[in-house]
Amino acid sequence: MTDVKFPGSKAHHEPTHDEAVRSNTVVVGIDGSPASDDAVRWAAATAADRGLPLHIVHALDFAPSGYSGAPFIQTAQVFEWVEDEGKTLLQRAEEVARTVAPALEITTRLAATGSARWLIDLSARARMLVLGSSGTGRVGEALLGSTPVSVASHGRCPVVVVRGKAPETLPDTRPVVVGVDGSPLSEKAVRAAFEEAGLRGVDLVAVHVWSDMRRGTFDEAVEVSIDPNAFAESEQALLAERLAGFHDRYPDVNVRREVYVDGPRAHLLAWSEKAQLLVLGSRGRGGFTGMLLGSTSNSLIRDAQCPVMVVRPDES
Repeated sequence: MTDVKFPGSKAHHEPTHDEAVRSNTVVVGIDGSPASDDAVRWAAATAADRGLPLHIVHALDFAPSGYSGAPFIQTAQVFEWVEDEGKTLLQRAEEVARTVAPALEITTRLAATGSARWLIDLSARARMLVLGSSGTGRVGEALLGSTPVSVASHGRCPVVVVRGKAPETLPDTRPVVVGVDGSPLSEKAVRAAFEEAGLRGVDLVAVHVWSDMRRGTFDEAVEVSIDPNAFAESEQALLAERLAGFHDRYPDVNVRREVYVDGPRAHLLAWSEKAQLLVLGSRGRGGFTGMLLGSTSNSLIRDAQCPVMVVRPDES
């Protein structure tokens, strides 16, 4: 049964967020676009693999552009049209999910409230929040607020923006890739990446970049002043130190370490073409305290060739 949430409504029992979404639930936001369908498939497969329920959510779209020919007036009839459309989208999304996992426990919910804020509230009680890379349908912006970037900036659980093509063969043996820069938030991303690689039974590629500067910035300086072998050895040792504590917790995860001088965005983008999941901290070592999403994470959410998981700091 689809539950519709309206502010101030007392006509029926309103499930609390704790009732609707448990901390062991995968939540996926839909908007009716092809990218949304990709997100549903990814979320359904992930939930099924881990024995978790899937909660599909959609925010109603009251934008007047959907009903051309007359100015928008919130009449009972218009509301009924929008509600019916939302229910149809949820029903279709559930059908998409069941093509991936027929026996999956699935719940759905509509909301008529501010969609981005609602998603953030849901993320506080979810294991993972999944979104499509863009909204291109008539209701494209209704769920995501502005963009998936804004949701990833505020989410209280790992937020996955599904990008790229589905794997050509199953099981998917491509690695999980994580960006490691030595910051406290990077350590949290590494923990999430180890968990994902362990659950998926694949290798983990840890990518460490010495400088946040653009790729090629230090090419001439490195040739003149830095011994490449000494540099590689030093940075590999530093990266190994960052990963050391996780090997004991995830002994079955095979780790490949990759070290570069500069260009984190370029290198991680290249690795996204060979990965099944890219894991990032929301801010890196160079991020300003007030920035909710760093430039590298922001760029990769938009351009990566695989799903991107953004891990934010714990609420203080």
